[in-house]
Amino acid sequence: MRLVIWMIALAAAVLAVWGVWGEGMERGFSLEGTVAWLEKRESMAWLMGWGLLVSDVILPVPGTVVMSALGWVYGWLWGGLLAAAGSFCAGSTAYGICRLLGERGARFLLGEKDLERGRRWFDKGGGLLVAISRSLPILPEIVACTAGLVGMPWKRFAPALTCGCLPMGFIFAAIGAAGKDAPTSALAASLIIPAVLWFVARWITRVLDRESV
Repeated sequence: MRLVIWMIALAAAVLAVWGVWGEGMERGFSLEGTVAWLEKRESMAWLMGWGLLVSDVILPVPGTVVMSALGWVYGWLWGGLLAAAGSFCAGSTAYGICRLLGERGARFLLGEKDLERGRRWFDKGGGLLVAISRSLPILPEIVACTAGLVGMPWKRFAPALTCGCLPMGFIFAAIGAAGKDAPTSALAASLIIPAVLWFVARWITRVLDRESV
């Protein structure tokens, strides 16, 4: 029950922030406006883009718009790499903050039973959940924070996060480089491709583990 309360509380916090600042952020972060803002930063545009993506952990920054703007400024290749790296840093930040709470903090917040239940959940399906959550609203912060809190190993979290961030970064950077808005097909691809990459990565990992025995 505590695990459910924890996730609901995180969702409520995200929605509360969106309720206060979301509408203004949406108006202020049009694709053209974000591109103009980045271009004014000249050689530091990539760093400012990263900063915006990482701040999405606590602020209602429209990450896909920032990724598209990076694609517009730097092209689909470099823009895609920058967008994916920024999303990876955001997920790692959320994970790291909650991981710093440690075993004692996790047991205090979740209790013994729900902590163990959360560990089982993330041991079975956590990788796939981390991967596909990156392109969904609200879930990226909730999933990354919970993964850190229950102690999902970094060596499993990082590949799963990469599987989610790379497709999303390149898809939206390519859209921005083309000067277009995100079509529905892009949103679908940013869900499907991470799932496929995760299953491939998991299969490769299992093969390597068998060969090393």
